[in-house]
Amino acid sequence: MLVKARHFHLGQNKLSGRIPPQIFSPKMVLIHVLLDGNQLTGSIPSTLGLVQALEVLRVDGNALSGPVPSNFNNLTNLNQMFLSNNKLTGPVPDLTGMNLLSYVDISNNTFYRSDAPPWFPTLQSLTTLIMENTQLQGQIPVALFSLPHLQTVVLKKNQLNGSLDIGTTHSNRLKLIDLQSNLISHLEEKEAYNATLILEDNPICEETGALNSYCTVSHSNFSYSTLQNCGPAPCISDQILSPNCRCAYPYTGTLFFGALSFSDLGNNTYYIILEESLMHSFRFHQLPVDSVSLTLSNPIKASSEYLEVKLKVFPYGLVSFNRTGISSIGFMLSNQTFKAPIIFGPFYFIGDKYEKYTESTKSSSIYIIIGAVVGSIVLLVILLTGVYALHVKKRAEKVIEHTNPYEQLDLSRRGGSFLEVKGVRWFSLKELEKYTKHFSVANEIGSGGYGKVYRGSLPTGQLIAIKQAKKESKQGKLEFKTEIELLSRVHHKNLVSLLGFCFKKGEQILVYEYVLNGSLKDSLSGKSGIRLDWMRRLNVALGAARGLAYLHEFANPPIIHRDIKSNNILLDESLNAKVSDFGISKPMADNESSHVSTQVKGTMGYMDPEYYMTHRLTEKSDVYSFGVLMLELITARKPIEHGKYIVREVQEKMDKTKDLYNLHEFLDPAIGLGTTLKGLEKFVDLAMRCVEEASDRPTMAEVVKEIENIMELASLNLNTNSTSTSASYEEISNRSYSHYPNSSGILDSSGVYLPR
Repeated sequence: MLVKARHFHLGQNKLSGRIPPQIFSPKMVLIHVLLDGNQLTGSIPSTLGLVQALEVLRVDGNALSGPVPSNFNNLTNLNQMFLSNNKLTGPVPDLTGMNLLSYVDISNNTFYRSDAPPWFPTLQSLTTLIMENTQLQGQIPVALFSLPHLQTVVLKKNQLNGSLDIGTTHSNRLKLIDLQSNLISHLEEKEAYNATLILEDNPICEETGALNSYCTVSHSNFSYSTLQNCGPAPCISDQILSPNCRCAYPYTGTLFFGALSFSDLGNNTYYIILEESLMHSFRFHQLPVDSVSLTLSNPIKASSEYLEVKLKVFPYGLVSFNRTGISSIGFMLSNQTFKAPIIFGPFYFIGDKYEKYTESTKSSSIYIIIGAVVGSIVLLVILLTGVYALHVKKRAEKVIEHTNPYEQLDLSRRGGSFLEVKGVRWFSLKELEKYTKHFSVANEIGSGGYGKVYRGSLPTGQLIAIKQAKKESKQGKLEFKTEIELLSRVHHKNLVSLLGFCFKKGEQILVYEYVLNGSLKDSLSGKSGIRLDWMRRLNVALGAARGLAYLHEFANPPIIHRDIKSNNILLDESLNAKVSDFGISKPMADNESSHVSTQVKGTMGYMDPEYYMTHRLTEKSDVYSFGVLMLELITARKPIEHGKYIVREVQEKMDKTKDLYNLHEFLDPAIGLGTTLKGLEKFVDLAMRCVEEASDRPTMAEVVKEIENIMELASLNLNTNSTSTSASYEEISNRSYSHYPNSSGILDSSGVYLPR
């Protein structure tokens, strides 16, 4: 009857008996079923295969028997599947079509003896494949090692034989191939693979001797600790130094992650993402947290074990927390208020006892008395220095008048065109050096023709992104001034917020809100480790479209972005889109609304051909770029690749009489090929309308409404039993979006339509 429940976290207990089949039904929206580490017996109920929203399944570490239900490959939203360490029999489960699977562990079961199953090379999202002791035989298909996201393959203790060919097109993320205790007699092209290969206890090692590196098992140790650059500054007593170089008594505990979607545990990037996600959540809930620190000691673990991450949470403004602070932090972590990054999956938290609370009023009374006496003496000193302070202040104001950073950005040769900003702060270069630890390499998060981007942290704990232009950058004073002025007056949830800037000693630095998950380009290319399925891509398209529609419809004057591309769409912690980089954007006065003659600027491949040839810029130029972006979203291809233009390629290949318009070869496998991509044809139709001649293109407001309709269609397909379309989508993907009325209107700053 728990049809609205999303989590069954019942692992690591002493549950026994059979799993009752009646607890699962097709009406459920469960995303996590964790029953691992219990004493369950009997078979896996086939009703579990009816819960199509399921993303994580763990039933490992029990005594389950019988075959895996044949309907399991209906679970096309499944990301992680752990069936290991049971007594399962029958054929190896058929995972064909489960294209979102990233982590599969079905080790130590007694399946029927079989060759490598045909689904091995088809799971395009796979990072980890573990099938130890599952009676596999024959040769391993070389195509398995070419899966784009593959990190780990463990197939030891089987009867795999013949020649091992890893091939020359294997994934560069592939860090471990463990084939111990098999019957492999030959290795092809071993020089093409430079990571860890283990062939101990195979005939090849008996013939070549144990001197080969792949014939011995090496155990590498790895540890991670949050970066500190504080220098020699020991803390008094038993206080601990925080990442922000403050001594305090942190609240400590352990986070246990039970279903990671990655297995490269030595990659520091994952833990940095987790730290940033924690800090974002603490700030969002307005908790008194200055910084967090993570520690892992040799986390290379058996897949059946949970990843244990030691957490230290440091207080803000004090050396210790009060009871309310500890309670709030513990509640947020223990009651799943904190949503860990998607790649970490479900977790639980166990906090340590905290004994260093801020002192109570009673115990502090003696200090209050002493403070009153000392305060009286200090007050006299303050009064004497007051007059002098006022004098210094007046002198300082005169100096500031002559060194005003805003005046330095006066770009008008005829005077009068000062920088117009509101709500944007001027930062000193010294401040930004402090926030970025002197622009350290460790804090560098991106680079381009303009310069570099660094991650920083304000004294409040808020994370910021700092874009520092190169001295030789093409971005001159005008672009720098334009971005500051435009972003200081546009505010929308789908536009990146500008917090401030620095213009000092020839430096041009912009300070933005930090957007956790980087650019859309990184996600589509696989660099960020984030997998975007069809619904998430629709959500990204909707967010970017809303941001653009706001610029065109609601900004005063309207703004043309001029450089819409995947590198300028950033994704926050919930994978919502934010449009960024307004350096070449163009505000339009009322008399320029029809067209603007201007110097051509933009990025080839995304640029409107009519604008390129005629130098006439309109909002429809942004619409064209957005159409190219839509095609990039579904193909994960660059607009121009190997001399081929994505718009022309799609136009030539499209056949509306065939399934998915005959575009299968162009679609990104990670989008969920093999699942029902409801609405994809309408999405392609809209994209192609956006790249027609300017007069035939829709407005961005119309684009927003059409993507909304497509999302409703796709959402209904995900959960036909839902009573509300928007609720269905919210339950399935944990995202939210608001609906636009059909009547004509404009966007307000929160992304909601208002009547004209």
